[in-house]
Amino acid sequence: MDVVMPQMGESVAEGTIVRWMKKVGDTVDRDEPLFEISTDKVDAEIPSPSAGVIAEIRAQEGETVPVNSVVAVIRGADEAVAAPSPAVAPPVVPATRESAPSSGSVSRGGEDLARERSSPLVRQLAAEHHVDISQVKGTGIGGRVTKHDVLAFVEQHGRSAGPSPGESAPILAGADDRVEKLSVMRKKIAEHMVLSRRTSAHVHSVFEVDFARVSEIRVSRRAAYEAQGTKLTYLSFIVKAVANALHDWPVINASTDGEQIVYHRDVNIGVAVALEWGLIVPVIRSADRLDLLGLSRAIADLAAKARAKQLKPEDVTGGTFTITNPGAFGALFGMPIINQPQVAILDVGAIEKRPVVIDDAVTARPTAFMALGFDHRIIDGAVADQFMSRVKQTLEKWDEKQA
Repeated sequence: MDVVMPQMGESVAEGTIVRWMKKVGDTVDRDEPLFEISTDKVDAEIPSPSAGVIAEIRAQEGETVPVNSVVAVIRGADEAVAAPSPAVAPPVVPATRESAPSSGSVSRGGEDLARERSSPLVRQLAAEHHVDISQVKGTGIGGRVTKHDVLAFVEQHGRSAGPSPGESAPILAGADDRVEKLSVMRKKIAEHMVLSRRTSAHVHSVFEVDFARVSEIRVSRRAAYEAQGTKLTYLSFIVKAVANALHDWPVINASTDGEQIVYHRDVNIGVAVALEWGLIVPVIRSADRLDLLGLSRAIADLAAKARAKQLKPEDVTGGTFTITNPGAFGALFGMPIINQPQVAILDVGAIEKRPVVIDDAVTARPTAFMALGFDHRIIDGAVADQFMSRVKQTLEKWDEKQA
């Protein structure tokens, strides 16, 4: 059984091997995490396509290979395993993708477990503070160690950054500066953002939306949703309102293909998820066909899978429109860059109580600024504003029957 580099997105042509979780001669079960990759779309742990023994590893850690390239070979447990050739010898792993060894000694099993339950960025942070990551209790999904866990451990135990005796110091540009290469994901994000700015005629339109009605419904339904294992968030309402409006303004749900405009039948909404090592946009397929409960579950599930590096290719492909939510971090609003080849993207600012005028009286209401970024080559300003007016009206006068 050949193990190939998967294609994690329509425009993804290659992937970088971040680390192998198995070595030649190891046994592996079907769907057991086999290796970790990084692309411009996603960092993900790739499961084994079959059970057996690792016979060959053809792509090394840090190596970038085209999609569908054979990176390893798995044979049945009763078949002979070829002796690894010199080309298969473990390479030196780039410092930007893996952490340096900790100053303390741990068993190989503990080290492997710690690697599986933390991201490269977190392991690097632990190494900088000389923390044995296997001793840090993870509070993330599935017991994963987050950067906050490492920083809390440092504060509690008084560890400090800087090289230990016998260790080499990081490359410094100045007395206190650290220099490191861009990660694969960061380089690809940079390339796509610059390409998008050069390709699309970016225009932004900002609307202020009153969320008082939505807030009341969230409170009234909170217990019912929690009883079904999920939370009813503002984002669920926003996705629903956007999905419904895209039906009436299909040009905003379109994409470009050279000199052609592709009008999509399906409404597949990508929701940006900020991670410690980059930004990922998993896609809610047929979002217009889901009710609030279904959307709430889909959003939570995709976000959890993204943070645990469990996204599959179909989870990050086929998007027709994107929503980004910097308001979760307190941003008033932003001017987002369009996710090519799409033609529009919605930015959601912080939902906070602000003074508004109602019936000539000033009162406090939960409001947010929502900015639509659109490609003026394809979408006229009037069309963009009509679309946003519909989204605003839907949210401010929410009809509970549509949920």
